[in-house]
Amino acid sequence: MKLYHFPVAPNPSRVRIFVHEKALPLELIVVNLSKGEHQSPEHLARTPRAMLPVLELDDGSYLTESVPVMEYLEEQFPDPPLIGRTAIERARTREVERMIEFKVFGPTARLVHATNSPLGLPPNPAVAEAEQARLDDGYETLEKQLSGAEFCTGSQVSMADCTLCAGLFFGEFFGVTIPEEYEQLRRWYDAFKARPSVQN
Repeated sequence: MKLYHFPVAPNPSRVRIFVHEKALPLELIVVNLSKGEHQSPEHLARTPRAMLPVLELDDGSYLTESVPVMEYLEEQFPDPPLIGRTAIERARTREVERMIEFKVFGPTARLVHATNSPLGLPPNPAVAEAEQARLDDGYETLEKQLSGAEFCTGSQVSMADCTLCAGLFFGEFFGVTIPEEYEQLRRWYDAFKARPSVQN
């Protein structure tokens, strides 16, 4: 299988971290967003929506959208489990991951594009203010979630950690940093981004 991605971009990054946490032997292929390679005929043949990441399966078909890609890989390669071994573990992981998606991952991406867009979008102060408020709420939620916990869902790495790290890393790269008062979140982020799955 092949994973088409672009470094720093949040959706490809969370899948790439997930792949490294599982130590999967996927071929990683960069599609350079800054050079417009996602609009090339070759990439549009993979996905008419010109999106990343794209997982190319062994039969030559393609799977897009980061969460379905991670869930497919989890089913194909269940060890180590990054979504959970039991129904309740999987539900809890998806619950936390979805909260992160709505309260941190998405608001961070929209805040970046409203203030310092790598795609060249014009600044939008109204959007930036609204997304910052959502992000502050997300920080508060995660500060409580991570209190006394090594990872987002407790003592084991999960898909939720991959999503959170990718979102925070994208923000940090473009100047959106975790405020000092969120000590548990900062502790988690410093520890998680030092993991080999992120360093790779």
